[in-house]
Formats: sequence, structure tokens, C-alpha cells
Amino acid sequence: MSKPLVIVESPTKVKTLKKYLGKSYNVASTVGHIKDLPEKEIGIDVENDFTPKYVTIRGKQKVIRSLKSAAGDTDDIYLASDPDREGEAIAWHTADVLKKKGRRFHRVLFHEITKKGVTQALAAPESLNLNKYKAQQARRILDRLVGYQISPVLWKKVKYGLSAGRVQSVAVRIICERERAIQAFEPEEYWSITALLEGDVPPEFSAKLAKKNGKKIKIPDQQASDAILSDLSHEAFIVDKIVKKTVKRNPYPPFITSKLQQEAIRKLRFSAKKTMVVAQQLYEGVNLGAGEYVGLITYMRTDSTRIAAEAAYEALDLIRDRFGKDYVLEKPRFFKNKNKAQDAHEAIRPTSVFHTPEKVAQYLTKDQQSLYRLIWQRFVASQMAQALIDQNTISIRAGDYLFRASGSTIKFPGFMALYMTADDAEKDSQSKEKAMLPELAENMRLLLKKIDPKQHFTQPPPRFSEASLVKELEDNGIGRPSTYASILSVIRDKGYVEFVKGYFKPSELGFIVSDLLVESFPNILSVDFTANMENDLDRVEAAETDALGVLNRFYKVFEKKLEFASEHMMSVKGVGVPTNLPCPLCSKELHIKVGKNGPFLACEGYPECTYSRNYVRDEKGKIAAIEPDHKAAEGEVCDRCGKPMVVKQGRYGDFLACSGYPDCKNTRSVNSKTNAKTTGVKCPEKGCNGELLERTSKRGKLFYGCSRFPKCNFATWDKPIARKCPDCGATIMVEKETKRDGKVIKCLDKGCGYQEDAE
Repeated sequence: MSKPLVIVESPTKVKTLKKYLGKSYNVASTVGHIKDLPEKEIGIDVENDFTPKYVTIRGKQKVIRSLKSAAGDTDDIYLASDPDREGEAIAWHTADVLKKKGRRFHRVLFHEITKKGVTQALAAPESLNLNKYKAQQARRILDRLVGYQISPVLWKKVKYGLSAGRVQSVAVRIICERERAIQAFEPEEYWSITALLEGDVPPEFSAKLAKKNGKKIKIPDQQASDAILSDLSHEAFIVDKIVKKTVKRNPYPPFITSKLQQEAIRKLRFSAKKTMVVAQQLYEGVNLGAGEYVGLITYMRTDSTRIAAEAAYEALDLIRDRFGKDYVLEKPRFFKNKNKAQDAHEAIRPTSVFHTPEKVAQYLTKDQQSLYRLIWQRFVASQMAQALIDQNTISIRAGDYLFRASGSTIKFPGFMALYMTADDAEKDSQSKEKAMLPELAENMRLLLKKIDPKQHFTQPPPRFSEASLVKELEDNGIGRPSTYASILSVIRDKGYVEFVKGYFKPSELGFIVSDLLVESFPNILSVDFTANMENDLDRVEAAETDALGVLNRFYKVFEKKLEFASEHMMSVKGVGVPTNLPCPLCSKELHIKVGKNGPFLACEGYPECTYSRNYVRDEKGKIAAIEPDHKAAEGEVCDRCGKPMVVKQGRYGDFLACSGYPDCKNTRSVNSKTNAKTTGVKCPEKGCNGELLERTSKRGKLFYGCSRFPKCNFATWDKPIARKCPDCGATIMVEKETKRDGKVIKCLDKGCGYQEDAE
């Protein structure tokens, strides 16, 4: 009989587990999911209790054959896919593929990939968790129903190829609503008054005007500021009250997934997706030399701040040795979870604190080092003593006015000796700037060195960064640990948002699609509805409600909304979105429509009036048509019929088209006589007599395209050189610069590979 088989998701884990288990077990990998819903159909039998139709994922037949071969005639298979809902689904599908009379399936949850963690998990296997599987399946069905049934409506009404996700659409809505709040924001003027003062002993210090006659003061304009300055010119500045106190600051709990992503974004400049990729590597196992594979962190998809007592006591031992007795607690500090349903896993922590960042650094990549250090420091700091902060607040009376000065110094750093969040580090830096206050006494008269009035304006709400969007999703109960990174990636990949200088900004298409979906599905795509759905899925996993009931309640509302949207959703292809802007040719209203090249303005009088233009929005969201440079067509005639050429707008900017359209459909690029600089290099496409011009993409990036566009679509990002390749004879080569190779000249033919130093 074959040895027992352990099946994991990742091939990386196989190496680590074989080291731990030796010859007692066979180990194999599913390489992720092996079954899923079909790609080209909805795959849900709505009339038959939403029964899903699972099929083998393309390319996984070979994996399944390998699993069956590894299973052989063994009676015991240990399903050790990741300890979350996705992993549970993989376990169920794997069991379905390998089921055999007399064969027993055991569910094993590896919360950490260490010899001890693996041995203990195998010694105490569980049964497959049906409720967890049902929760995952319900989520998959919900997402499929929304995505595969709303998307065709968008194809019909907006543009073919668009898609709508249940959770991602809510994220786009949040970003759009924030952008509109920014556009609608009207700044308000206000002033501040700061006094530079000096006591009997240095240093000088600043105090800010806070109150008048005991009430908080607001200075709306310069006139009000000048009036206050006039009043103060006759007043003495007297120390009214000094308040000194010591406050305690507690450390943060170990990371949960969302907090790890937020902190890695702020401190390490990692994207949420990159954070999870690197964390997965640390979890699955790293070679620490001599073939010793060790998982350095516990499972990285978790909402729980729970930690094992053993790990906490280990941290106390390290703190005592490294920092001394003043920094160590008498007993471990444990953290309560806000949501008891999300307590399946521990927090993210090192599997052993004695694998210090310095000790393992030589075995890790730079990214792995950075993330591991962050996780290690956060966990160890969570078991360190409180920090003690001395705060000093001074109230200064000047007639009817009250000024305040404050400062703080660290009396005892406690956990802050090891770790501070990005936000705390910034606050600490700011507090150091004003920490030095002199020794003063109440009723002491101060010398006014300078008084400084400043004008300010209120600021609009900020756009979302990756970190703040994850926090917004988390605070609103949208998504779960395994979904945050994918949400952020998907909304960018779909083109509904742009990532500009580290912040999310809705694209014009994102605005249009979001508005249409919110109008047609106001409840289903609301923040509250989505959060409640997440709670319902948690309740399914906890066996507190039935998955079928959740699906029925959802679909009862969704089906009606879907039917209404199919008939009544505004057609951006046809009518378009009204703008209240007049057509410059016929004075009818311009509407926003969406074509194959994206949104554009078109006259509602089409086809009688053919006016159309690309457009931009100003900072207030106001639309402005982009008028073409008509001089570009001066003297240009069609080389087919001799009629004048006119400027048109296309996907890659302006181009020339024959004015005899539709009888003559000749087009060509705006040439070097106008706004495109020639390279002098002939287009390499066979049968094309164009030349390559310097062009600029929509995002302002330089590229090189054929002058015969749109008839010829050849384009390259690399600078072309009129020189034949010495190896393959290609008609042109390109100049390229990379960090690794520097500036090189290489063949444009990918199959050739010829390259030489540019020098």
C-alpha cells in the first residue's frame, strides 16, 4: 500500500514539507485551484437552488493525473491547502477528484510551516469543513451572478468588453464619490496667529492663539486678524496655567492582513498585491542554509489579533535578553478581536522570534527582509512595556485672549524603542520640533519677540491611496483579508480608475459605468448592502444561517433590478449622457458617448450634425472639448482623390482623414510638417511606405509610430535606428536603456536576440 499523501496548494511548500516529513509521507501540490466555474458561461443553475457547474480548469488535467498517480492505492489523504475559505474549496474539489471506495480524507490546517507546526497539525487532523466550503461557494456564486449578468447590460448600453464585479464596483463607487467631493469642494479662508515668546531662561518658544473670552476663536479673514493684532499690541503676555502630566502609550497588536498591507504601503512603498506575494513566500518556507526550509511567518490572511501563548512567552524571553527587565512584561499581553467570527487564525507573527531579522537576512531577498523585519518588530513590540510620554501644556493670557504652547518628551520609550507605525513616526517627528519648552512659572511675564499672522485655506478631502482605500474598505466591512489586494488590482486593470502619483483617480469610463450601475442597482452596489453580505457569508461559515437563504434573498432583489436595467438603463452608445453644453456647429446639446477609443462628445443631432470631439475635465469636473489644430490640415490633400484632408481625432490623437468620407476613406497620420517629429526611419512593416514619427501617448509617454496610422498600426516604445541587424537582417534596430544593461542597441525582432553596447 502507498504511503499517506499530503496535498498542499503551492509547489514551494512541497520542498519544505518533504524536509520535515522525510519518507513517511508523499507530498504533492494542486498548484492552486483545480476546478472552477466555466469561463464562457454563467455556470449557475438559478432554477435549481443555484447549483454551480464546476469544470476542470484548463491546463490542470496534467496536475490531476499527477495527483492520482501520487495517491496510488493509499487509504489516507491529508488535504493541507491554505487554512481559509479558498483553501477549503480546493480541499473539497481535490477530494472529489481523488475519491475512492475505502479512502479517507483528512483536513489539515498549517497555520505555520515549521516542523513543529506541521507535525502537530498532522497529529490532529480535522474533517472537511462543509460550512466554510458553502461560504466560499456562496461568495463565488454571488460574484458570478453579478459579473456575468450585469456585464452584458454594460456591453449593450456602454461598450463591449466591460465588466462589473460585485465588490469591485463598490470600491469604484467610493473612489468616484470622493472625487466628486473634491470637485465640489469650495475652500474657505481662515487665519492663525502665532506668538514667538521668551521667558526668563531660553529657549524661545511658539504659542498659538486658541481662545477669546474663554471661547474657541475663529479668524475668518485678514480684517479680523488685523483687529486682533491691534488688541494684542497693548497687552502683556502672562503665563496663566502650566499642566504637566505623564501619559501611557500602549503598543499595537500584531498585524492582521489589512493593517500589514497599510503599513507596508506607507513604510516600504509596497503595493497591497506585492505585500501579499512576499508574505506568501515568507509563510511557505525559506531555505536558511544547509537545506533547512522554514516558514518564517504564520498564515498571512487573517482578521484575528489572537496569538499563541507559547509565542508570547518566547517574545518575553527575547525582550528580557535584548532590552532588559524594564522593557519586559510580567505576563503576556493578549488582544481581543472585534469580530469573533474572524478568529480562525492567529495574527501575522514570526514563527519564532529567535529568527531575528539580522540572523535570517542573508537568506532573504531585499523585499523579504523588509517585510519580515516589519512583521517581526510589530509582534515583538506588542509584548513590550508601555511607553511613557511627558506632556507639557502652557496657557498664556494676553488680555481677553488665550494662547497655548505644548510639547512632549519621551520619559521611557518602552515598545517605541523597537517599533513605531508610519503615522506615529510622523507625529513623533513633529512633536520633537516643538518639544523644547523652557522652565516657566505661573504669572510669569513673557517677552513678545514676534507675532505672526498667517492666511490659510481649508483643503478638500484627499484622494485615496492604496493604504487609505484598504482602510476605507476595512472600516466599512467590505471585502475580507484574501480580497483586498485583488480588489485594488482589478479596478485598475479594468480601466475604471487610474493610479496617479500614488493616488486613485476615477477614469471618465469609471465615472460613467459607476453612475449607471448605482442608478440601476442602488441597493446592491451600496456600501451597507455589500458589508451586510460579507457578514452573511461569515454567518454561513459559522453555521448561523443557510447559504441558500442568503442567495435567494439576494437574487429576489437582483433579478428585478437586472430586468429593469436591461430595458431602462441609459444607453451611452445611443442617446449618450447629457452635458448641457451646446454644439458649436448647430447649438443642439452635446452628449457623452463611448466608442472603441473611449468616451467622447457628440452632437445629439447626429447624423444630421456630425460634430464630435475628445474632451477633458478641469479640477471642478467641468467638461471642455479638445479642439483640433486645423492648421495641421492646411495644404494637405488626399493622395487618392485630391480632396482636402481634415483633422480627426482617434485613439492615439489627431490624424488626417479625407473630407470626401464616406466615398473616400483615406487616412494618414498628421505628418512632420505639423506636430509629429520624424525619425527618418522607414516603417519596417512589409508593404508599408510610411516612416516612423515621434508620438505621445495619452499619458504623455513618448513612442514611435507609423505615419500611415491608422492604416498601419506599427509602434514601438524604443527609439528606432535606420540600421540592419547583422544577425537576422531586420530592416531596423532600436536603442534601449535598462538599469541592468545600460544603453544598448538591439534587434527589434524578438526571435533574434542580437544586442550590442550602444557605445
